[in-house]
Amino acid sequence: MRLEEYWGVGPKTRATLVEELGNERAIRAIESGDVRALSDAGLARGRATRILRRATGGDGMEVLATSDARSAYKELLDLAVDHAVTRRAADRIRVLTPLSSRDAMEDRLDDVLAARDAWAALSESDRETVLEAYANYDERDESEHAAVEAALALLEAGVDSGPFETIADLEPDRLARAADALAALDGDRGRVRVGADDELDRLRGALGTVEDMDANALELIDELRADGVRDVSQFRESFEDHLLSETEVTIDQVREAMPTDATDATDFVGATLRTLRTDLTAAIDEREETVASDLEETLEETRDATDQAVSAVDDIALHLSLARFALAYDCTRPSFVHGQDAAVSVVNARNLTLAVADEEGVQPVTYALGEHGVTEVPASVNAVPGQQRVSVLTGANSGGKTTLLETLCQVVLLATMGLPVPADRAEVTPVDSLVFHRRHASFNAGVLESTLRSIVPPLSSGGRTLMLVDEFEAITEPGSAADLLHGLVTLSVERDALGVFVTHLADDLEPLPPEARVDGIFAEGLNPDLELLVDYQPRFDTVGRSTPEFIVSRLVANADSRGERAGFETLAEAVGNDVVQRTLADARWSEID
Repeated sequence: MRLEEYWGVGPKTRATLVEELGNERAIRAIESGDVRALSDAGLARGRATRILRRATGGDGMEVLATSDARSAYKELLDLAVDHAVTRRAADRIRVLTPLSSRDAMEDRLDDVLAARDAWAALSESDRETVLEAYANYDERDESEHAAVEAALALLEAGVDSGPFETIADLEPDRLARAADALAALDGDRGRVRVGADDELDRLRGALGTVEDMDANALELIDELRADGVRDVSQFRESFEDHLLSETEVTIDQVREAMPTDATDATDFVGATLRTLRTDLTAAIDEREETVASDLEETLEETRDATDQAVSAVDDIALHLSLARFALAYDCTRPSFVHGQDAAVSVVNARNLTLAVADEEGVQPVTYALGEHGVTEVPASVNAVPGQQRVSVLTGANSGGKTTLLETLCQVVLLATMGLPVPADRAEVTPVDSLVFHRRHASFNAGVLESTLRSIVPPLSSGGRTLMLVDEFEAITEPGSAADLLHGLVTLSVERDALGVFVTHLADDLEPLPPEARVDGIFAEGLNPDLELLVDYQPRFDTVGRSTPEFIVSRLVANADSRGERAGFETLAEAVGNDVVQRTLADARWSEID
């Protein structure tokens, strides 16, 4: 395959990659999802990530039919990346995409859940050992040597279940030999490192000393004469003794290096040292070649163990990172609904964005569309959800309607990426198009047109579509918005789509198709701090109650002046002063209680 055939690789990008990596290496980097290799070659990390997502999961990216769906997808990846144990694992998480087959989803779930269970079963000290091994691996730029050392550390820790099974199959002795050879040989320069061979270290040390002597030959001559050396014979013996005591050269090497035709002491010392330097350099080259050959032979003999260690350490890092993400948010395995049935259901689902903020805990919600298996609901709910595939969600301002849409979007995205979901139980039908539309307040005609262009074609494509549309009325005037929203609900029903439409215009949508239902979220009042009390759990087949009286009640109570209070009391008359006063009284009595 040519580089230009990959999505996002034009002539300029191709030239950059070929110049820095070469054609074959660039292709390998793309096929293996190596973000770092592409970014090191000069591509912006974001661009490299987009190229790799398309290269490794192009069909999956097509599921994300709107910019808001793509934004939600990236937000999930960012949350998962926070739990990565290495930079390489973080890069691999960033290029995960929705998968196109149920088998692939199930396989990844198997791997991640096995890693989750294995990680949860480890003692705190074993976890620290594993994380330390990966920290060292990361600090050493994930080299082959670092990978082998990490594998040895994992073996020493005794972790051998779940994702660690691939490590348990490796032979420690072969890995140790490979580690020693990799530590000894500088692969980039082909040089043998200091400490790898005693004889080579001796020769290098001797050469260094001789070079220092050569640089200070005149001082050495003065030093020898100061010791009382008077004739040539004494000078020769004294110089010989000095060389033998200060360097690790042999007496034969010294005598062979001494010239027989030197004209004076300076000539004699200089010629000897130059010859020693030449001889030692040749001996070093010969010895290094021999040692390097032995090391390379060891590396060749242990190549399979090294390759297995590199692959295993990287794969474990990825699955371990995803396992830590799943544990952090108490995620579970979703079940997939296929065939003629279609469903999206969650039992006690938590919104991950709120869970990160952890604002006094997150109220879990239960919700369902289609041919689901939800048979129990919270005590506050009037009935189990029906099996309609499309719903209109109504109710309180700040009541969690948008959060519910985001939660459903998160669950479906995670499930189709083959990852556990933040719910006690979930059913998901993998969809061909995920249409997620957040509220965008604008009456600009261009916004309405672009929105319709993004959300209608997926419905008309003939594939399975999930519609998650938030307050469509915010982008056009209420009358037209109601008509258009009714049309979208009707089109969703006709195309057998799954969908939730959040709106404050439920009354204007009647009559809805019988295959769609209306659900509602209710506000319960104000607490003693005049904060809105909301039951975020929807009630099914029930129109939600809005909350202007509660908001006005709070404004009346918090007014800064008599005139401001009078203005808000006028609004209280408009929404029902008796309700406002009762709300304030309930809040005060709650404080007394």
